[in-house]
Parts: sequence; C-alpha cells; structure tokens
Amino acid sequence: MNQLTLIPILPLIGFLVNGLLGSRLPRWLVSVVACGLPALSFALTLSLFMGIASNGTPVIENLFTWGSTTGFQVDAALYFDQMAAVMCLVVTGVGTLIHIYSVGYMSHDRSFSRYFAYLNLFLFFMLMLVLGKNILMLFAGWEGVGIASYLLIGFWFEDPDKTAAGLKAFVVNRVGDTAFIIAAFLIFHFAGTLDFQGINAFFSASQPSLLMMNVIGILLLIGACGKSAQIPLHVWLPDAMAGPTPVSALIHAATMVTAGVYLLSRLSGVFLHAPGAMAVVAWGGALTAFLGATMGLTQYNLKKVLAYSTMSQIGFMFMACGLGAFQVAFFHLYTHAFFKACLFLGAGAVIHALHGEEDMRNMGALAKKIPFSFATFLLASLALCGVPPFAGFFSKDEILWSAWSSPNGSPVLWLVGTVTSFMTAFYMFRAIFLTFFGPCNVPEKVKKGIHEGPPSMSIVLGVLAFFSLVAGFVGLPGFWRELLGVSAPFYDFLAPVLGHAGEGAAADHHAEFILMVIAVLAALSGIFLAWLFYSRNRDWAVKAKEIAGHAHGLASRGYYFDPLYGRLVAAFDWVSESLLARRVEPAINNAIIEKPADGVSRTASIFSRLQTGNVQGYVLYVLVGLALILWWGVAHV
Repeated sequence: MNQLTLIPILPLIGFLVNGLLGSRLPRWLVSVVACGLPALSFALTLSLFMGIASNGTPVIENLFTWGSTTGFQVDAALYFDQMAAVMCLVVTGVGTLIHIYSVGYMSHDRSFSRYFAYLNLFLFFMLMLVLGKNILMLFAGWEGVGIASYLLIGFWFEDPDKTAAGLKAFVVNRVGDTAFIIAAFLIFHFAGTLDFQGINAFFSASQPSLLMMNVIGILLLIGACGKSAQIPLHVWLPDAMAGPTPVSALIHAATMVTAGVYLLSRLSGVFLHAPGAMAVVAWGGALTAFLGATMGLTQYNLKKVLAYSTMSQIGFMFMACGLGAFQVAFFHLYTHAFFKACLFLGAGAVIHALHGEEDMRNMGALAKKIPFSFATFLLASLALCGVPPFAGFFSKDEILWSAWSSPNGSPVLWLVGTVTSFMTAFYMFRAIFLTFFGPCNVPEKVKKGIHEGPPSMSIVLGVLAFFSLVAGFVGLPGFWRELLGVSAPFYDFLAPVLGHAGEGAAADHHAEFILMVIAVLAALSGIFLAWLFYSRNRDWAVKAKEIAGHAHGLASRGYYFDPLYGRLVAAFDWVSESLLARRVEPAINNAIIEKPADGVSRTASIFSRLQTGNVQGYVLYVLVGLALILWWGVAHV
C-alpha cells in the first residue's frame, strides 16, 4: 500500500482490532491502537501535503474497478489535491486530538474499546468521503459517516432517549441523501461520468438548460443540508448531544457537519453555472446562521448552546459558498475546526468536573476551580466571536466582506451576518458568565470533587486553544495583506482548485476596513451586553426574558420544527394506514394481481378438462389441429 491508501486504511485497522479484540486487550493497548493509527494517518497526510504544496501535482491512486460496462467505468479511486489536503489535515489532526482527549474522558466507561472502535470507524468513513475521486466513493463515505454517527450518538444505547437521538440523526440524513442520489443520476445523465474533475470540466464547457442546472444544484443543496444540519434538515443536531462529549466535538467541529461544505466546494463547477441554486445556498445559509444564533440565545444546556452555534457557523460557510467564495468558506471551515473542537472539549471538561451536569443553571463560579479549562474555553470563545487577533476574526470577516462586495452579495446579507455575529458573541459570553462566574449553583455533594481533567484532556485543550489563536494568520484579509505587504498562504494554496471570489472588489480596502471595524464592534458589543445582563445585573436577563415572551419561547423550542415534523409524519402514517392500506392498495391489488390471477385460474380450469388421460382423445385433438393448420394455409395461399 502507498501513503495515500494508508491514510484511510489505518483507522479502519484500528476499528477492526479494537472492535474484534478490544474486550480482551488491556485499556492502555486499546488507547495506543485507537490514537496511534489516526496519528500515523495525520503524519502521512502531512507528508503528502508538503509534497503537493511544493509541486502542486495531485496524487491519484486507483484501488480497483468498482464497475464497468460498454463505454463506462467507475473506479474505487483516491484523489489527493489541495482541497482534499486541507480536509484531511483537519480530519486527521483534530480527529487525533479528540481521540487522545477521549482516553481521559472515557476512562471509566465499561464500553471503552467499543467506543474507540466506533470512533476509528467514523474517521475511516470521513476520510473515504474526503479522498473519493468520484461521487460513488464520496457517497460510500457519506453513508458510512451516517451509520457511524448513529452508533456514536446512541453509544449509551441502554437509555432509550439516546438511542432515539441516534435514530433521528440517521433518518433525517436519509432525507437529504435521497436528493443527493437523484442529483447524482442527473449529473451522470448529462456529463456521462461520476469523476469530480470530469463533472466540473463538463459543466464548465457545456450545460443543459438553466432550469436543469438549478434543479441539480438544489438537489445537491438538500443533500448537503442533511449532513451539515442546515434548515430545514437541522433538527437532528441538538439531539446529537446525547452521545459522549468528544463525539459531539468530532461531529460538530471537524467531520460530519463540514461534509456539506466540502460537497458544495468539490462540485463548484456545477454551482457556478446554477445562479438560482447559488442564491438559495447563500440566503439559506444566512437564514440558518441567524436562526441558529437566536436558538443559541435561549438554551441552558451548555452543549446545546454549542450545537446551535455549529449550525449557525456552518450557515456562514454555506453563505460564502452561495456567493461563490468557496475559498473563504473553506478557510472558515479550517479555523472553525480548532475553536469549536476546543469549545466542545472545554464543555466536556466542565461536565467531567461536575460528574455529568450539563445545565448552566446548576453551574457558576467555576473559573477559579478549573482555571485551565476556563482559560481555553475563553480563548476559543473569543475566536468564535471574531475578536482579533483570534482565528475566527480572519475567516468570519472575509465572509462578511464577500457578502458586501461579491457580485452575488447584498447589504442585506452583510447585515444578517453582522447581526448574527453580535448574537454569537452575546450567547457565548452568556454561557461563560453562567458557567464560570456569578454564584455557585453546583450541588453540595459535587462541589468537593470539582477538579481539572487528566493530562490527556488538558494537553489537547491547550493545543486547540493555541491554534484558535494563531490559525487565522495564514489567511489575512486583503486590507492587511496590502498594508503589511504579505500574501495569504491559505488562499494561494487553494487557488489551483478554487477561485477566490471577490478579488476585484477587494481593491476597495478602505470600505473593507470600515466593515471590519463594524464587525469587531458588533462582537464587542455582544460581549459587553452579555456582561451587563449575566454578570453586572442578572435581574435584567429575567426581565428581558419576560418582555420577549412568546418570541423567547419560540426560539427556545427550536421554532417548533420538531412538532411540525412530528405532525407531518403522523399525517403520512394516517394516509398510509387509513387511505392507502385500506382502500387504494386493495383496489390496486385486486386490479393488478387478483383479477388477472383469477382469469388465469379459470382459463387453466377450462384447458385442464382436455387432460382426460384418453389417448384416442389426444389423437383426435392432434388431427383437428392439423386440419385447422392446413385449412389456414390453403386459405392464405
């Protein structure tokens, strides 16, 4: 096997070893296998990344022919270009850190080896998704990630609620996958290939009608919405918090929810010729970012605040894709992986210290008791809020600038993004003040045992907090590039495969600087307002909730998407059971099956009377038949 093949295979080996033998292995060996093999995948990815950075040549590996027929062949092939390199570094790098963190977090769980087997399996399928050279390979990884997420979200399957959460994620994703499959068939119908390079080349040179291009784009978007938890297929994301906290970090930071952004970017050649679909992507992303932030404002479960934050941040990435700024979306994907993983794992440190407590109303005054966890959570929060010089500032600012300056953008999109940034800062520091400051609401029996996590958890938090601070400097905005006379290595690296939308508009650096200042002031205002409401005078928060009334209830209940879908499913059940099963199906069954079968039975009964066993009768039938044949022949001569 070469380097490229080993990148996904190594986690698969970890799954097989721990899945088949883990229960008979000591825990230290389970940990070494589970963490060591993804670390080796990261090292191999880094090696290939250095190679492609120096020569720019993609690495291709054809494993075997998946299927072939006249004029068509599809291979099980891996493709490592600049996009795949960035995604693989994020998946293997952050994924390995989450594995290491899990060693301490899950140390007392009785299903230790099963947990790591599932985690390795998840990584294998995500790497297959990223490295697939064609839609078929990507879809195999796409579905594999779905089943692995079901296993991890419902990991504690003894609890029916957790099993239901895993099932919900699986079912909702199948809705999006149906649209994805239809889009794949349409793409193959027109392009005659499933290879991404061939697809993008075909649609860049010749396209079907504009309507068909938009239909294909919308179907791909629906598939991406399912995986990336965008409206209206976002309802599985909050329930995904049922799994262990490191699972939440893996799904929400570096892997599953970013798959939709990767799909849109990988098929950018299709979307760039579907303006209607692009508009839906941009405005749908903006709506998801805004509504996700409003839902995050009202939550008291610490992990659900971060879940809605993920939904909102992925919305920013979708908005950038819809504007044609695919590089910018990828940059935010890259920075988001570090600070969101740090936030989820920081929340895990808090939950670990409080023996499973997740409600922020039962926390408070933890900054002095777990100072290191607090410091890393604070740094990652500043990155998420877009405060300079943290990583999120650079990537989110570029999205807001693209919303303003892109030919497909508008001031309204920019305003929605800026208001969302304000709300992001407010709900994140609301969480900080409720969790780490104010009165201590921790039950007395838990207070004495509050402590920092083991070294495996703290070291990972430190590494992620460091990258939350420095990761953004590889993609400085145009204003800073001109001011400092430097380049943006991240954008330069992706340039051969993804164009940087808005380059021409970026020449107006004066406007860019003004908008940058406004965005920073919006974030700082959100932080200041959170301090006023949740630190300075908490009575204001209570009064604001009362004033908000139904609006607060609407947002806190997720805008009633779940009850709505529940009623839709109940309606479909009623139609299926009362109408289709009792009336339509019997009628169709009678017309298509029972009546023809009855006719055949009667005909057979008539002809069966000829089977008397009388040889003389059979001779007579033969003579009569011959006579009829001769008569017919003479009559038609």
